[in-house]
Amino acid sequence: MRRIFSALAAVPMLFAAREVHAQAAQQGSAADFAFVAIDGAAMPLSAYAGKVLLIVNVASFCGFTKQYAGLQALWQTYEAKGLVVIGIPTNDFGDQEPGSTAEIKTFCEGAFNVTFQLSEKVAVKGASAHPFYRWARATLGEGAAPRWNFHKYLVGRDGKLLSAFSTQVEPQAPQVIKAIETALAR
Repeated sequence: MRRIFSALAAVPMLFAAREVHAQAAQQGSAADFAFVAIDGAAMPLSAYAGKVLLIVNVASFCGFTKQYAGLQALWQTYEAKGLVVIGIPTNDFGDQEPGSTAEIKTFCEGAFNVTFQLSEKVAVKGASAHPFYRWARATLGEGAAPRWNFHKYLVGRDGKLLSAFSTQVEPQAPQVIKAIETALAR
């Protein structure tokens, strides 16, 4: 009986620890995270302080791969105003990014003339997800986690997550443009 009461007494502390962890994650900033650029260089998001970030998990052999063109157009339209587009290759959905870093870079530059920043391939879901993606899921909730390739996160100039857009929302959809322009105006 004593063991049961001891175990029950620990339950509130367990939930409190989870709540504190969730609050800490929500209080974080995108600037707390880093990727490795596709060319192997360090890519700390803190290097983009004061910029608006559109971070998109991408894949070369996906039915949504044509969204690269829309992402490139956004980059060209809003770069001078402070937008940074970052493509995060992942093989998490349907094994649609099986290539090496060099193959991914060649494909993106050749097929879509991509000039925006790309990272090395990372996991974006599950326990092995990159820390940025775990933070984004904790901050915006499970419903805002990537369910497929070309899921988009918008990060404000202050490093806070502003919104998420599902795969089906094209990069140049009105709601994406409005969110980017609003963030750039801040």
